[in-house]
Amino acid sequence: MTEPGPAATARSAGTSPQVTRPAEGISGPVGDRLHHGELVRGSGPGHVAGTHGRVQRDLHSRHFRHVTFHDRVGPGHFRVLRRTGTVPGKMVGKVGHQLWSAVTTATGRQRARITSQLLTRNRRVAAGLALLTVAIGVGALKTTAEYLSPGVMILPVLAGGLLLWPRALRILFGLVAVMLAIDWLYGKKAGLSIVAAIVATAVFSDVLARYRAKLGLQGLRGDRMLIELRDRIRAQGRMPELPDGWRAISVLRPAGGSSFGGDFLVSSCDGKVLDLALVDVAGKGIEAGTRALLLSGAFGGLLGSVPHTEYLQACNAYLQRGGPPEGFVTALHLTLDLVTGDYLISSAGHPPAAQFESGTGRWRLTSARGVVLGVVPELRSTPERGSLRHGDALMLYTDGLVEGRSRDIDAGIDRLLGAADRLVTSGFDTGAPDLVQTMQGGGPNSDDCALAIIWRSH
Repeated sequence: MTEPGPAATARSAGTSPQVTRPAEGISGPVGDRLHHGELVRGSGPGHVAGTHGRVQRDLHSRHFRHVTFHDRVGPGHFRVLRRTGTVPGKMVGKVGHQLWSAVTTATGRQRARITSQLLTRNRRVAAGLALLTVAIGVGALKTTAEYLSPGVMILPVLAGGLLLWPRALRILFGLVAVMLAIDWLYGKKAGLSIVAAIVATAVFSDVLARYRAKLGLQGLRGDRMLIELRDRIRAQGRMPELPDGWRAISVLRPAGGSSFGGDFLVSSCDGKVLDLALVDVAGKGIEAGTRALLLSGAFGGLLGSVPHTEYLQACNAYLQRGGPPEGFVTALHLTLDLVTGDYLISSAGHPPAAQFESGTGRWRLTSARGVVLGVVPELRSTPERGSLRHGDALMLYTDGLVEGRSRDIDAGIDRLLGAADRLVTSGFDTGAPDLVQTMQGGGPNSDDCALAIIWRSH
């Protein structure tokens, strides 16, 4: 006969057994009383010889599949019972839950596949345009040409060019051809002029759809994306807010009234130092605008990330890593101390900046020179240091303002400085746009223009 262990002694004394290590998976009044532990007595490893009365009832009611013992309590083989089996009812519930989850997942995948293949936006639009085409064709047969003509089928054809992918659009073309053939056989309302107009519209729509398919955008989303890019470039070209005593203005005007051009400006200001780069990409209009989009992000990221004296070298290294040059790039980099007025200006094949000196009342050209970007691995440039006193101004510009087919760059710079004299009296902020308009002109041979003026108030 085994001796009672500590737990039995505690039980005979009328006190609750103390279990220092709670068992897992135990709940109910017995587990709560015994701190989520249950005492059993075993005759050997894995065999239950006896339990506490309340534990015995709980053991049978829970339908343990098997039990494990650990942490021997005393010589009476009292051990902590840990339930590792499962209740049959719960097992059935768990299997049912897993089966339901599998069915739900399979149903969701099938629904998504059907939606992606049969209920896509493109196919819904195609179905709508097809129904509209059939309605127009049938209506043209049932009514007179005064109320509904087969030529109205131009509308779904044109809408298809904007909204459909090329494959769906050509199916729509086939349906239009069928309706025209039916009209020709029975109604004969579609004359040769109407058929020719529909064919011309179909050709135009097909070209438009194939072009948009290359972009991966249908409808007006491609146009919205270009508008957003244009707005971002314009926002990037605005001068930052400067502290009291300083003013700045910038004007960017692409050639031919286009929204995109090869001239761009990037700048940053922390309240003490102004960093500014004016860049001119070879070419003009949309041709140069695509490259300017790429470079504006890269050059803007380099601004403030590298030492001021190494900015143009970093830009040149970036262009060198891009492979064979697609055309030269000129740039002018300005670092201006807004506390002292001292500046450092560096050039890479760019027209020289001009400084207005309020003491003399004249403009003078800076002497910063350098090689254009992207041509040679090692950039050679000669920067210039100067200072802006109260009333002085600094003007940066691109060659589109001073160069043209009918004049060389030196004559254009003289003309620009003469026109800039009038800005001193009229005001830089109000006269800068007019100066660009005067210098650029509006002819077909005009170039992209950019102008930036920074001045220090009296």
